[in-house]
Amino acid sequence: MKLDLLAIAVHPDDVELGCSGTLMMHAASGMKVGVVDLTRGELGTRGTPELREQEAQAAAKIMGLEVRENLGLADGFFRNDTMEQLAIITAIRKYRPEIVLANAIDDRHPDHGRAARLIADSCFLSGLRKIATQVDGQEQEAWRPKQVFHFLQDRYHEPDFVLDITPVMDRKLESIKAFSSQFLAAKDHEPQTYISGANFFDSVVYRAKMLGKMVGVEYAEGYTTAKKIGIRNFSDLINVTT
Repeated sequence: MKLDLLAIAVHPDDVELGCSGTLMMHAASGMKVGVVDLTRGELGTRGTPELREQEAQAAAKIMGLEVRENLGLADGFFRNDTMEQLAIITAIRKYRPEIVLANAIDDRHPDHGRAARLIADSCFLSGLRKIATQVDGQEQEAWRPKQVFHFLQDRYHEPDFVLDITPVMDRKLESIKAFSSQFLAAKDHEPQTYISGANFFDSVVYRAKMLGKMVGVEYAEGYTTAKKIGIRNFSDLINVTT
């Protein structure tokens, strides 16, 4: 399956928090979008890997994804090494995305920054034809995405650009709420965490409002990029009201 846009992130729910609005905006325009989760989030304080898989699939339906796949790498212990790179290269070559969205390059959770570098390196290596990978016994062709953009997560980084998600903000919040074991969690037998309370959920809304304000829209998601972005026409730019 050929995708236009593929989000690759380390934990189920990273995509919902960081770039689900972007995925939904592009899906609404007719593009094919998907998600690859690197781990099952098995070290998470709340919930179970099985429950988070169910939540991830529920969120996928809300976002209108063509596909959502989990690579089953070791939560907390994956490395930027051969085995992990080959798993991601195989997924990139399978879906052949034009653009990859990845974890923040540096963040409160150490897995996020480590995953960001792993994903970016794997996107480059995927374009090298002498790296051999197979799916169902068939040799894969080399494929390198044109761009890798890193979404913002817990720590604030000055974005290189922001994307208007105002029309789908309500659905973004729905996709996050699909992970009911993690967010706005009831006071049950499991411990409360940094992300389980209302204050964290509210901060997601405040961040989207702040990023939107930068360009004169109601809500936006922000990205950093190591590669310069080119445009073909000034009409591509959002008109900021002054």
